[in-house]
Amino acid sequence: MSRSPSLPDRPRLDLDPEMSDDERLMALKKHLAEVSQVHEQLSSQLDSAHSRREDLKEEVDQTERENEALKTSSLYIATVEELEEDDQEAVVKQHGNNQEVLTDVSRRMAEELQAGDRVAVNDSFSIQTILDNETDARAQAMEVDASPDVVYDDIGGIDEQVREVREAVEEPLIDPEKFAEVGIEPPSGVLLYGPPGTGKTMLAKAVANETDATFIKMAGSELVRKFIGEGSRLVRDLFELANEREPAIIFIDEIDAIASKRTESKTSGDAEVQRTMMQLLSEMDGFEARGNIRIIAATNRYDMLDRAILRPGRFDRLIEVPEPNGEGREQIFAIHTRHMNVADDVDFGALADRTSGYSGAEIESVCTEAGMFAIREGRTEVREVDFQEALDKIERDDGSEYVPSAGHATYHY
Repeated sequence: MSRSPSLPDRPRLDLDPEMSDDERLMALKKHLAEVSQVHEQLSSQLDSAHSRREDLKEEVDQTERENEALKTSSLYIATVEELEEDDQEAVVKQHGNNQEVLTDVSRRMAEELQAGDRVAVNDSFSIQTILDNETDARAQAMEVDASPDVVYDDIGGIDEQVREVREAVEEPLIDPEKFAEVGIEPPSGVLLYGPPGTGKTMLAKAVANETDATFIKMAGSELVRKFIGEGSRLVRDLFELANEREPAIIFIDEIDAIASKRTESKTSGDAEVQRTMMQLLSEMDGFEARGNIRIIAATNRYDMLDRAILRPGRFDRLIEVPEPNGEGREQIFAIHTRHMNVADDVDFGALADRTSGYSGAEIESVCTEAGMFAIREGRTEVREVDFQEALDKIERDDGSEYVPSAGHATYHY
């Protein structure tokens, strides 16, 4: 603990009777200056003491709160599974370990408690309070409040796939009467499959933008949770969130992480993944009653998916999103360079021919790298040579030294 500062010495006034009036006046002025200095020092120390007092008061308050918290027994979150007929007993399931216990219900809570409520229980599983049924915070974090800024014009090379997705997802949200007049139910789900970087995620975002729907994105890998029951609960919360925010589009990326073919493995991890998939199947089966909600999923490993997830009624449309052809690649080059200062000598057709087998994401990377070459040369215009050098750089996969073409300085990667 820091020591309190010592008080300044009190100034003394010594007046000799033999002093002249001028000398007395000078002595009094000097004494006044010393008194003023001491006063300032005392005022400063007083302010410091007040500040220290406030700090100590906050420390005392914090210590008292911590002490009270240590005296209070811990509470655990649980869910009421069912109520007995007399409402005096309830079956509660504690989150995390999924332990189910039959516990007594006080008369005060019996009137308010319902099956499905979230409650706080103590070590004896006695219900202490009823909690708000808030959606899982992880599910809330995955919601995109504003519509994505991707439009169909940002997607190139997959015009047929765009048309099929719009028919299956966008039109039922915008014009549901059309389907009612024909007498058919709109597709309940769309599965996009194909190599990485071909525009599956962009396509889902564009649909959400065009429909002004809430876009909820989750990755299948995020649903693989550590504790039993967490994955299935997150799936349930996400669909409840979509129901509250309809019209909504749920986009599940990497769906193969939770919907792969079932095996005979008995490990707890595989069993939990299968439980999560069963919850997802159950939610998708109930889609007809969920209103203006559509589901889009994407995967790079179509061959790994379980047959149960692929059957009609869950994913009615399976749309392959392949690598773009020559015309599509040329269109993608035009899309990703429309905001770039591109020289007249750039031939997108020739670039499309050279990038056979490239995905849309890879072509975007080529455009970005070409712009970087222009910046390194101190130019604001991107030329044909920049694109060629960008392709050379991307195609090098052996880590060898970069040998530039004429007109470029030497860089090492």
